[in-house]
Amino acid sequence: MLRKWCLPAIAAISIPLLMSMPAGAQDAQLPTVTVAKPVVRDVIDADEFIGRFEAVDEVSIRSRVGGYLDEVFFTDGAMVKKGDKLFVIDQRPFRTALAQAEAELASAQSTLDFAETTFKRTESLAGTGTLSVSRLDDDRRALLAAQASVRGAEAAVERAKLDLEYTTITAPLSGRVDRRLISPGNLVQADQTVLTTIVSLDPIDFYFDVDERRLLSYARTARERGSALQEGAGSLSVLVTIADATERPFEGKLDFAENRVDNQTGTMRVRARFANPNFILQPGLFGRVEVEGSNTYRAVLVPDEAIAADQNERIVYAVGEDGSVMTKPVRLGPRLHGYRVIRSGLTGDETIIVNGLVRVRPGVKVKPELVVLPQEAAQAAENAQ
Repeated sequence: MLRKWCLPAIAAISIPLLMSMPAGAQDAQLPTVTVAKPVVRDVIDADEFIGRFEAVDEVSIRSRVGGYLDEVFFTDGAMVKKGDKLFVIDQRPFRTALAQAEAELASAQSTLDFAETTFKRTESLAGTGTLSVSRLDDDRRALLAAQASVRGAEAAVERAKLDLEYTTITAPLSGRVDRRLISPGNLVQADQTVLTTIVSLDPIDFYFDVDERRLLSYARTARERGSALQEGAGSLSVLVTIADATERPFEGKLDFAENRVDNQTGTMRVRARFANPNFILQPGLFGRVEVEGSNTYRAVLVPDEAIAADQNERIVYAVGEDGSVMTKPVRLGPRLHGYRVIRSGLTGDETIIVNGLVRVRPGVKVKPELVVLPQEAAQAAENAQ
């Protein structure tokens, strides 16, 4: 019987003791938590996609004439400018062909001079009746044939000069040249043998695919701005992050969207263009792009550390004026400016617990320590470092 009365007796003694403790002592036993007001600011939703950089211009260098490669004038992987000399095909056969064409032109010109002289003589004699009209017609025909031969010879000379010019292969655009794919002394087939490739680097394009759901959202946003999705692409800013964490995100502009959705993948390919003066971005690199997914709206932002889980819903702990803790079910949105957007559940006037969630339960009282959250969580982390 004595054992049954122990616990009630202890409880009866402890309650008056707690009631008799000073208020300061009671507050000292309350768990200390860090509280703050949510950040309320204008934001724009951002969606993230994975894509790849591609060169704006890319060309495979081929020769327009066939022959044996004579010289190479660039270093593998070097930056070249438009018009720089890259290769030279052996020019000796083409110089010989040009000399032959010029000789044929001279011969045709001599024939033309003789035909003109003969025609003038025949024309004057035919006027006096000394020669027949048929002889005049024959000389006129010979003159016209000589003129045609001269024009053909002139065209042959121009063609030979052009072939000789084509033996010097220059860069059609500025950019980075690849390694040489053929060594001097090898035979180059006209319009077939690839000698090297050149890609432009500044500016550079970034391609990524947008799914149907987000595509419809972007189209709605574009309509609210008074333009179509393709027409309004140039007004949307994007940020791309690459694998190198030390590089800040690169800012660019959407400038192109395809005119149809791929019926197999249900996506549309979109392109953004970036300035690349330092050539940091290279064709083929992967990146993560953030795209504006909405127009500007007023949002409530809280740190991810302030969000807890209660079975299948997300909650935050709010603190009343008397220090009591209550739960607020919330619906989460994207992460912006280092915080989590709260779609519903908070108005922004609440005082929420941002640190010390493991020491609280609904209904208990806490000792709050108020802090002010910065507008940019990332900025606060940089300042702390």
